Amino acid sequence: MMINHKKLIQVFNSEFGLDGEKPRIFFAPGRVNLIGEHTDYNGGKVLPAAIDAGTYMVIRKNNTALIKLYSENFDYKCTIRSGEPIKKIGNEWVNYPLGVIQEFISNGNYIGGFEVMYSGNIPNSAGLSSSASIEMATAFGLNQLFETAHGLMDLVRLCKRAENNFVGVNCGIMDMFAVGFGKENHAIALDCKTMEFEYAPVNLNELRLVVANTNKSRGLSDSKYNERVAECQAAMKLIQGEKIIGDLSELSLAEFEHFESLINDETIKKRAYHVISENKRVDESLEALNAGDMTRFGQLMYASHKSLRDQYEVTGVELDALVEAAAKIEGVIGSRMTGAGFGGCTISLVENSKLDQFYDHVSSEYQSKTGLRPSFYLFKLSDGVRELCVDQ
Repeated sequence: MMINHKKLIQVFNSEFGLDGEKPRIFFAPGRVNLIGEHTDYNGGKVLPAAIDAGTYMVIRKNNTALIKLYSENFDYKCTIRSGEPIKKIGNEWVNYPLGVIQEFISNGNYIGGFEVMYSGNIPNSAGLSSSASIEMATAFGLNQLFETAHGLMDLVRLCKRAENNFVGVNCGIMDMFAVGFGKENHAIALDCKTMEFEYAPVNLNELRLVVANTNKSRGLSDSKYNERVAECQAAMKLIQGEKIIGDLSELSLAEFEHFESLINDETIKKRAYHVISENKRVDESLEALNAGDMTRFGQLMYASHKSLRDQYEVTGVELDALVEAAAKIEGVIGSRMTGAGFGGCTISLVENSKLDQFYDHVSSEYQSKTGLRPSFYLFKLSDGVRELCVDQ
């Protein structure tokens, strides 16, 4: 999935010219969440992994007061002046790096003029964290370029604030964390409340991790994501009448069943049940991965999707069609939606010898149900954000 570095420099020089410092290249991966969906903003547990597709960022200081942003993936580009107030620009992609720049400034860091080009190979709006990838590439690169001395965890938190406060999406910290702390051939078992984490080996052996894109247009900030956040907060406030908790995820399933009578609204109750049961599935998944039990892990993937479909109601016709088609194929041991939902992607564990059958059957059945054509990707699990050698 690697993009040619020399070509990146050539495109950068074509856009910005040859004057100035030697450009530097940074890479931030996308992420796929193996299990633990819509738990992060509830202080819960997640099991994401960085992938070998992501955002390449070429950047250099220009010794002026101008900040110039350009992308190979989008037509829109902009120039702002360092030191002047930064405003959100409609729904443009530049809001993600602009939000990061604003957070550096709000933190008291000096950010001078620079030129930056982004080139990504993450499918847009697929739920594979292209936004967090852009944000983390920007934050990591600016931290190096302007020597602001933030640690990696500081940058993760900074990017979360940028998305919450500037972009306006009430996301949790999982995406930025996975992009920052990814490790090759491993997933990250992260407690989003305590920020404690451990790496879990993903030994696929004869299995492949296949991402299937619904190719349904979706926009996270325009979806019902923020509505689900509010519903979970409503459930928590009702339970707080009997038990002091800071997040839904502090409850075990047994505790929730004890307090669920406090919630009269069945929809609110279902949302809370998903979050708490999903945390339990993450714990069981970590045990399965550490034991090398991929069959058990696949079963938990199916259970997670069922809960996201029936309890949290974020799947929809397209994601359900992909999972249902995958489940009919012998050699597929697990499948579920990944990301926020309302479109986006599924992930499936597929025996290597069944890949062609998987592509053919899932594509045919999906098209017959939805009229859309899916896309398929085989990703490897990757290291996190880093600087690349320009001469590679």
